[in-house]
Amino acid sequence: MKINSEITAADLEGKIEKLWAVSADCVRSVEESCPPGAASPVFTVGGLYQAKGWTEWTQGFQYGSAILQFDATDDDAFLVLGRDRTLSVMAPHVTHMGVHDHGFNNVSTYGNLLRLAHEGRFATNGQGEIDFYELALKCSGAVQARRWTPIAGGGGFIYSFNGPHSLFADTIRSLRALSMAHRLGHVLMDEQDERVSLLQRMVEHARATAEYAVYYGEGRDLYDVPGRVAHESVFNTNDGNYRCPNSQQGYTGFTTWTRGLAWIMVGYPEQLEFLETLDDDAFSELGGRSAVTEMMLRAARASCDFYIENTPLDGIPYWDTGAPGLVEMGDYLARPADPFNDHEPVDSSAAAIGCQGLLRLGHYLRAYGEPDDGDRYWQAGLTVLATLLEEPYLCEDPQHQGLILHSVYHRPNGWDHVPAGAQVPNGESSMWGDYHAREAALYVQRVARDAPYYTFFGSMPPS
Repeated sequence: MKINSEITAADLEGKIEKLWAVSADCVRSVEESCPPGAASPVFTVGGLYQAKGWTEWTQGFQYGSAILQFDATDDDAFLVLGRDRTLSVMAPHVTHMGVHDHGFNNVSTYGNLLRLAHEGRFATNGQGEIDFYELALKCSGAVQARRWTPIAGGGGFIYSFNGPHSLFADTIRSLRALSMAHRLGHVLMDEQDERVSLLQRMVEHARATAEYAVYYGEGRDLYDVPGRVAHESVFNTNDGNYRCPNSQQGYTGFTTWTRGLAWIMVGYPEQLEFLETLDDDAFSELGGRSAVTEMMLRAARASCDFYIENTPLDGIPYWDTGAPGLVEMGDYLARPADPFNDHEPVDSSAAAIGCQGLLRLGHYLRAYGEPDDGDRYWQAGLTVLATLLEEPYLCEDPQHQGLILHSVYHRPNGWDHVPAGAQVPNGESSMWGDYHAREAALYVQRVARDAPYYTFFGSMPPS
């Protein structure tokens, strides 16, 4: 991609304000067509949000979007919506034993509300409301951490909905649930009253993901390109040994599904920010602060560098960097991405997620003594967001329920809508793409306005 080194956060404020205007109508429309009791909206077909019976991993994005809308605009109607729906609908997600998505559903709802309450952005119903959000997050973190597969030689990972053999790249962002629960002083009580540290589980999962899902050009296999990410890492659960890379939604285990890459890009920098809030003593059983931060920083750099080097000029990637139809498109990296081509779809949701990773990594490096590298990632993140805030990505059709167009869900399964006359999916939106575009826009808006820096843990008091 071509990084715009001149653009600033302030330059995007007008476009961000336009996004919030479009977003308000989208949130209202989705709430009307997908009320409580209906299946969670996942992606649009012909501009209307549809459910897809796989798991209910997107409901937190639906109500979390209303909370972010309030955060950005101070429109109380969206606070009421997000607050009420979190209370009445989200409880089953807190104790959901069968998924790896607690960071998506519960941090986007209970977590955002707790963050805003600590910022004093709304009047709570007293300490009881704070306690309610905190208890939900404590339970969520412990439930997520219990979904655990040990690895040969030590450590382990939170396994995906595929089963105990399966480590997903996506789950790096569910670690937010463990981090928040740890920060609130919680532990997982396991068999024989064993007290399991949620911080330790967070770090061990992050370490396993960095070792097995992220590549560093060290010859692991013939396709070991620095920064490449395998969506799934498969383990033998009998002995805990790693077996092979795989992919559920990408082309193969030896190519890079770009949304999986994007989860890695944002997951590590936000945990690096979280770790800075902890005392050195917290790392005494984890190999020391420097070992943990170096592991995470290495994975963050590698994945962000790979994104920059393998994405078209405007910062919007195709759905998989090894997708077979790309060979028919010539030098596709030397021009802006084309969502209307006849060979392979782009995935704007990967850009919406990944741009925040670029921004957070840039901010982190600027703060900790590497301003040149920090500036590169920061400007790359602004470049991607600037593209998303314009046509053909920002939706301006009032009949379309989506916010960001040209998102892809599951290309191998053929779940994405191909419009009449087209050869590949285009023109549709997703709950995760829309939510993360809002999150990135809020992040940059707060920077531009010198407002409190936006993190998932906010101004939570130390444990």
